[in-house]
Amino acid sequence: MKVCLLLKFLLLLNGNSEVLRSFILLRTSRAGLTSEDAEVRVHIFGQNKLEEKPENKFLKFLSFMWNPLSWVMEAATVMAIVLANGGGEGPDWQDFVGIICLLIINSTISFIEENNAGNAAAALMARLAPKTKVLRDGQWQETDAAILVPGDIISIKLGDIIPADARLLEGDPLKIDQASALLDSDKSQLNN
Repeated sequence: MKVCLLLKFLLLLNGNSEVLRSFILLRTSRAGLTSEDAEVRVHIFGQNKLEEKPENKFLKFLSFMWNPLSWVMEAATVMAIVLANGGGEGPDWQDFVGIICLLIINSTISFIEENNAGNAAAALMARLAPKTKVLRDGQWQETDAAILVPGDIISIKLGDIIPADARLLEGDPLKIDQASALLDSDKSQLNN
């Protein structure tokens, strides 16, 4: 009952009811979170970063031998070994070795291209907003973007990379280039 009355009173004082609802739902205020609250929320929600899953490079290489083109090449190698050339001759070792070499070359090229793409993506992730300006304990602090939590208030200026999903509290409407996030040059305009 007291919360509802407080909410109605605050809505009358402040015309921006969406922002106020967000403050109430996230249990924060314009003064930001305390360091203790932020630490608790990091334990609840986890860090503000994408999880990196380590992968076995050898298994990744072998995965490039599991596709329709590779299956055809693998069937051809089996046929070259199993079927004789006729006339009492042995298996066709030259074709067998040639097809195996082509299969390995094809998988190696695919693996290298995929690995290079993964390295480019990792470099992009390392560049995306490693630091941010956050309001904690009533003071602006520059900190790692990985420790941002729901309820934090961040400051952004022209040219900054926005380190997390956010709601605009005050200032002019924004135009955001989402090229780094979407890998294209889609622009979004935000008013609140």
